[in-house]
Amino acid sequence: MDRSPALLLLLALGLCCPGIHGQSLEIKVRSPKDISQLRVGQRLELECQTGRDSGAFWIRKDKSGTLHFIVFLNSMSRATFSSDQGTPPRFEARKHDMIYQLVVKSFTPQDEGNYFCMVIFNQMLFFSHGQPAFLPVTTTVAPTTPGPTPKRGITEDPNPKTPDPERRMREELNFSCHIFIWVPLAGACLLLLIALVITIVLCQRTRRRRCRCKR
Repeated sequence: MDRSPALLLLLALGLCCPGIHGQSLEIKVRSPKDISQLRVGQRLELECQTGRDSGAFWIRKDKSGTLHFIVFLNSMSRATFSSDQGTPPRFEARKHDMIYQLVVKSFTPQDEGNYFCMVIFNQMLFFSHGQPAFLPVTTTVAPTTPGPTPKRGITEDPNPKTPDPERRMREELNFSCHIFIWVPLAGACLLLLIALVITIVLCQRTRRRRCRCKR
């Protein structure tokens, strides 16, 4: 799907930089139907309740943590889909009062991920909580084989921690945010240092000339 650099920059700033998140706007994403048992080809409907009539973005984060822009729905119910959706798109988007709806006409494995709703209000970005939409994992019974004998003196953690994809994405975006902030600041400091050195050299030359004139 389309991954616009400008959109990804906005998302990075919204997720990692201070002052972007606000507490005065609450966004709720829900599915009218139970999506815990999704099937291939099933129709998926999501609703985003923003409380503001200012338009909304729909974004999907896949299993690898990559963000995909789906559609922007403005306050006049006009939908702008990603450029690679084709005609007609695989998605539908509509607005009812201040509820922005996203419909996946026929769910496929490539549509799996966490769906987010984003709103820009008063020059600030507001994100909803992610709505997971995944196909059920099919398990196959494997033939029983004797397991390896555990080595003595080595204990395994019975509850290994699973990596949190949202935390991983926030850490990556936080790193990008630091780059955006500190690289220009370091460049400005370097320019100031060069200007200071040039000023000192010029002052020394001026003093030498004055001393020669007095003699």
